Amino acid sequence: MAMDPLLLTGEVDDATARLLRTAAGLDPADLAAPSLLPGWSRGHVLAHLARNADGFVNLLASAGTGRPIPMYASAAARTADISAGASRPTEEHLDDLRRSADRFAEAVAAMPVQAWAATVETRRGPWPAALLVWGRLRELEIHHVDLAAGYRPADWSTHFGQRLLHEVAGGFAGRDDAPPMVLRFDGSSHELVIGDRERAPVVAGSAADLAAWLTGRDTGGTLTVTPDGQLPRPPEWI
Repeated sequence: MAMDPLLLTGEVDDATARLLRTAAGLDPADLAAPSLLPGWSRGHVLAHLARNADGFVNLLASAGTGRPIPMYASAAARTADISAGASRPTEEHLDDLRRSADRFAEAVAAMPVQAWAATVETRRGPWPAALLVWGRLRELEIHHVDLAAGYRPADWSTHFGQRLLHEVAGGFAGRDDAPPMVLRFDGSSHELVIGDRERAPVVAGSAADLAAWLTGRDTGGTLTVTPDGQLPRPPEWI
């Protein structure tokens, strides 16, 4: 998973542009309609993505200055900000998404080289600063799917799908609640093993389809299981 974070900035820009194109086509009724996330409308997802960019700006500032700056002021403040922004008109969502994306890009560009080696405190615990650009890309691509507005895991790049799959599978491999399974994805010369290989079924498909299934964004209908049987039930991701 190690990678120069600056190599991902172009992918973040492209993912942002795709998201903006989708958001620009949503009218008030579309924005108020449910997303794939329980209890959230599409407007909630867009508001979250804008505030998430600002949260990553805070983490970049923490890494750059060495000061303990939280991603969000508090869990309650995060929820309140998302709720407050969810019902805005399309143009306000677009303006917020653009401005917050610009702030993120500026914060990445301003990072001292040595600061990428820092560790920052996210909502879910410590994280290497070097993964913050990847984290933003992951948010954009997965939540774009969550809009349920035509963008699907099949639209993810091969590189993104494979990296997400490796990350999720690696996380599940260390969890007691993950069922054993062997993952094989198209074009791969190796397997990803979760749990005890001896009693693990082989689940095969594209990297994007496997990652979407493991993250709860797809039912796994295109995947195959060997020996024949039902798909394992992955635990909740994050």
